[in-house]
Amino acid sequence: MNTSTNVDPSEISKFSALAHRWWDPNSEFKPLHAINPLRLGWIETFITLLGKKTVDIGCGGGILAESIANRGADTLGIDLSDKALKVAELHALETGASVRYRSISAEALAREEAGQYDLVTCMEMLEHVPDPASVVQACADLAKPGATLFFSTLNRNLKSYVFAIVGAEYILRLLPKGTHQYAKFIKPSELARFIREANLEIIGMKGLSYNPITQVYSLSDDTDVNYMIAVRKPLA
Repeated sequence: MNTSTNVDPSEISKFSALAHRWWDPNSEFKPLHAINPLRLGWIETFITLLGKKTVDIGCGGGILAESIANRGADTLGIDLSDKALKVAELHALETGASVRYRSISAEALAREEAGQYDLVTCMEMLEHVPDPASVVQACADLAKPGATLFFSTLNRNLKSYVFAIVGAEYILRLLPKGTHQYAKFIKPSELARFIREANLEIIGMKGLSYNPITQVYSLSDDTDVNYMIAVRKPLA
């Protein structure tokens, strides 16, 4: 695929329309606020963030990027939604967070800054692009030898359809209807193949579970719905 076209305009429009609500913890982005401490904590079990040059791919309004910056990392967040980036920049100004943002694709940034980053994160983004393997390759290209990378997405099976779409979007209304398209969900085996093809090594995997009774998210070994993969770029 031509990397300049690895974007779904309908996905950009969908999230741009909600951009002003990114930092409202009770908005459509409430789940992202809830899981952010969990994913940040899991990242820190693999890498110390202080002083690390970091890029967050598909950063949206900057929830994860700002958190990483606040841990002392030299952080860049990139996205193709200019409205989301403006919200991210405004929030950083309000909080004093030392984080930079750019409107650029992962593939284009990789052509500019190959091998420059100690940490690359790409969370809740792969299921929203036409060619997720291209993004994984771009992330690998951005990483220094020995760098750590993190991906998260949604598994594709009956359980994930019931929980992530029927449950989250239609019954519990945790997310707006139409947030996800089941056909774009990615099985761990598929993501693992993209990772291997990019010459990266998997070093960890963890699931994210939601209890609808307590309304609490937690890390788990259940990767049937939401899951994260930690990856390392070999030194040679």
